[in-house]
Amino acid sequence: MGGVVTYFWVAVGGGLGSMARFWMTGWAAGLGFSRFPWGTLLINVLGSLLIGAVAGLTLTPARLGWHPDARIFLMVGVCGGFTTFSAFSLQVVEMIQLRDLGPAFGYVAGSVLLCLGATWAGMLLAR
Repeated sequence: MGGVVTYFWVAVGGGLGSMARFWMTGWAAGLGFSRFPWGTLLINVLGSLLIGAVAGLTLTPARLGWHPDARIFLMVGVCGGFTTFSAFSLQVVEMIQLRDLGPAFGYVAGSVLLCLGATWAGMLLAR
């Protein structure tokens, strides 16, 4: 699963991604758009773009031969700290590419509905 050095790179990437998310959320809020979460939407789109680009460049043998820790730093660390939506997006695209349309649709619908429901339930339980 990876040694201490791998975990170090995940932690560094996660910290950088989290700081970038915090900054970008504040930046978007400063634009005055308070009725719609533009910052979060932008973060999710950019994170998805980054994880897709890194996957496209490095995850096949014919592509760039990056060290596994470099991919993990960017994909798990930076993208994971920036947004976990990027991992969700990559998994859905991979299922679609494999023509697993039923599971892909189920994953999208289940993720959105279950996560919204769980968020709501968590808020109700905390009150």
